[in-house]
Amino acid sequence: MNTKVNLCGTELDNPVIPASGTFGYGYEFSELYDINCLGTFSFKGTTKDPRFGNPTPRIAECTSGMINAVGLQNPGVDAVINEELPKLKACFNKPVMANVSGFSVEEYAYTCERLDKEEQVGWLEVNVSCPNVHGGGMTFGTDCESAASVVRAVKAVTTKPVIIKLSPNVTDIASIAKACEDAGADGISLINTMLGMRINLNTKKPVIANKMGGFSGPAIFPVALRMVYQVYEAVDIPIIGMGGISCASDVIEMMLAGATACEIGAMNLVDPFASIKIVEELPLVMQQYGITDLKEIIGGAH
Repeated sequence: MNTKVNLCGTELDNPVIPASGTFGYGYEFSELYDINCLGTFSFKGTTKDPRFGNPTPRIAECTSGMINAVGLQNPGVDAVINEELPKLKACFNKPVMANVSGFSVEEYAYTCERLDKEEQVGWLEVNVSCPNVHGGGMTFGTDCESAASVVRAVKAVTTKPVIIKLSPNVTDIASIAKACEDAGADGISLINTMLGMRINLNTKKPVIANKMGGFSGPAIFPVALRMVYQVYEAVDIPIIGMGGISCASDVIEMMLAGATACEIGAMNLVDPFASIKIVEELPLVMQQYGITDLKEIIGGAH
């Protein structure tokens, strides 16, 4: 069984990638298992300056999923480079995916340029789709020209593959993905969380202090699958599929829709061993469906 895939010129042992914001900076999970079994992982969303994030409460449970409005809490790019990456290097010997957010085109470019110089960073996953912050993130990902402007600015100051993470909270995901490709993006990640909310029946007020947050978990899988399928038909660059993936058969389904690799998000918060379980299940599920080489099934449903 060949589980290897090629992501923007780098071979991964398998297509399983824990998603940004659900796996910290990796070393926290390395205390539970050897994280080198993963294809790679996308570390916590990093901004130019430190961010405390949104006020609490910022998590709400819901049927087959969860809503979060953490708000890109992170120590800032300097601390990530000086403190987090050295700790990661001690337990992870593969290239890592750096997830970057910003509140202006200049901020995106600055943070990406800094991280691009780090030996451990293999890809820059540029998040133009965070629904939990005001005046940044999703503002850039819901408009073709805004998304393209971020791509152009980041590509001008980096050498490593730039993968743009898109929001599902749009009417035409394919046109935004195509605009990113035309601007020079090397890959597309989708989908980020959908926008959702819960109301507390006792207080009659929204559960989350931010009122709304990012809805993730198994409930959004069919939407994510549909969008990956649509984007595969619109672009010729690799796609990382994510959104509600909870088992190895979901990975196979996402790859048939057009994904080269898959990110596992909310399931890491439900079960810290979710990603390694999917890695271990993959060969068995491949055997079950008569698949000998994962690369051969990418886009197979088209």
